[in-house]
Amino acid sequence: MALPDLLTDSLSLPVIASPLFIASTPTLVAAQCKAGVVGSFPALNARPEGMLDEWIEELARDLSAHRTAEPSAKVAPFAVNQIIHKSNARLEKDMATCIRHRVPLLITSLAVPSDFIADIHAYGGLVLHDVTTVRHAEKAAAAGVDGLILICAGAGGHAGTTSPMALVGEVRRFFGGPLVLGGAIASGSAILAALALGADLAYIGTRFIATHEANADARYKQMIVDCGSADIVYSSLFTGVNGNYLKPSIVASGLNPDALANGEPSALNFGGGNIKAWRDVWGAGQGTGNIDAVASVAEVVRQLRTEFAVAKGSLTLSSEKY
Repeated sequence: MALPDLLTDSLSLPVIASPLFIASTPTLVAAQCKAGVVGSFPALNARPEGMLDEWIEELARDLSAHRTAEPSAKVAPFAVNQIIHKSNARLEKDMATCIRHRVPLLITSLAVPSDFIADIHAYGGLVLHDVTTVRHAEKAAAAGVDGLILICAGAGGHAGTTSPMALVGEVRRFFGGPLVLGGAIASGSAILAALALGADLAYIGTRFIATHEANADARYKQMIVDCGSADIVYSSLFTGVNGNYLKPSIVASGLNPDALANGEPSALNFGGGNIKAWRDVWGAGQGTGNIDAVASVAEVVRQLRTEFAVAKGSLTLSSEKY
């Protein structure tokens, strides 16, 4: 489908960098946007809550100055992620802050943000909602979100279990808006594959943790480089919702990755101080085997662009045989 100008004219690659708990700060987001991919951060990363104002203002100033200094550069917009859940005591205030600052993109997770869509649309903002199943996609589409982010099997963090080969096709049957596909995307060829399936944009998270700008432990970044898909464990123990985690970090925390208990969804706590699991047990997607080094965001995006171009050329040559 034709994407809104906000998501086309300013991008060097059809990519949204997913919001990374703790790791995404204005430093990482600004570098992503300046490289021509949408950068994003969870509102809850800005602590205390008054810091959200400062972060949004800082990003707006930084990106505006960069556009002025580099008028020919592709500078992408930024997004703020909001967790729509009863455990998020900051939601109303944080949403009001985003709306006041006219944040261009809101990425919402868990419940559908029905109470906020009209106010975001009033200033021209867009709402992209995370989903892992067809049922969740149907509910979000009915509520009037602008786009859907399909979190498929193999994605880092709170991932679904459905293959992208199935989910993209099913959702496209009833939703004509922008589709963003996430799940083990860590190379330019994977970005192209997402478009070939029918998505409009790729959603990339783990690849950006292993960057100099990410606010993550150096051991975490190196573990991503050292691990492959066989080192990813899918569990609900740590937050109450199933997600993918690095096996070595689970072992280092004194747990047996082959014998993890199930967590309770009612125990979700994104806004409080219970972040030990996120600090010590590190999330990652199955695309880790395609990540070879810790690098700068600019270097990562340049590599992805090169791989994307090579993949397009190879696909064209291959398709001529049939």
